[in-house]
Amino acid sequence: MSNWTIFLTPYKQAIEELKIKLKGIRQQYQQTSKHTPIEFVTARVKPVSSILDKAKRKNIPLDRLEEEMQDLAGVRIVTQFVEDIEKVVSLIRSRQDFEIIEERDYIIEKKPSGYRSYHLVLCYPVQTINGEKKVLVEMQIRTLSMNFWATIEHSLNYKYSGEIPEDIKMRLQRAAEAAFRLDEEMSLIRDEVRDAQEIITTKQELGG
Repeated sequence: MSNWTIFLTPYKQAIEELKIKLKGIRQQYQQTSKHTPIEFVTARVKPVSSILDKAKRKNIPLDRLEEEMQDLAGVRIVTQFVEDIEKVVSLIRSRQDFEIIEERDYIIEKKPSGYRSYHLVLCYPVQTINGEKKVLVEMQIRTLSMNFWATIEHSLNYKYSGEIPEDIKMRLQRAAEAAFRLDEEMSLIRDEVRDAQEIITTKQELGG
C-alpha cells in the first residue's frame, strides 16, 4: 500500500456523508412530537496500524482490503431503548442511497463474550473526481448500555491484546447480562420516560 491517505479518503467521505444523513433524521424527529430513535451518531475510519494488525490476524492480503475488510469505515448509532434499534434498522432498510449487503443480529444471538449489537454492512457509493466508487461501511446499532459495555470490553481487549484473563471475562459476561436487564427494565417504563422527556423539551422551548 503506497499511499494510505489516498486509499482511505473515500471511506472518510462515506462516514461524513452518513453522519450528516443520520443526524438529519434525528433532527427531523426532534422537529415533530415523535420520539427520536437515534440518541447520537459516531463514526471513524480504522487507523492504519489497526488495519495492518487485522489483516495479519485474518490473513487478508493488502490488495484485498476493499473486498475482505468490512469495517475499514464504521458508523455507530446509539439508541435509548432496545425497541429503537428495530426502528433504526427499518429506517436504514428503507433508504435508496446505499445497499445493505449483510445483517448480523448480535442482540438475539449475542457473542460468547456477552457482546450485543446489531450490525449492517453497507455498500455505499462515494462520488469522486474519478467517478463513483463503492465502499463497504460497517454500521453498528446499539443501546446506551450496550455501548457502555462494548467500550469497556474494547479497552480491556486492547490492554490484554485480546487475551482477557478468565476471571475478568466472567465479570464482563455478568456485566453484559446486567446491562441487558437494565435495557429490559427501561423498556417497561419507556412510555413514562418519553413523556417526561417531551415535558422537559416543551418547557425548554417555552423558555421555562
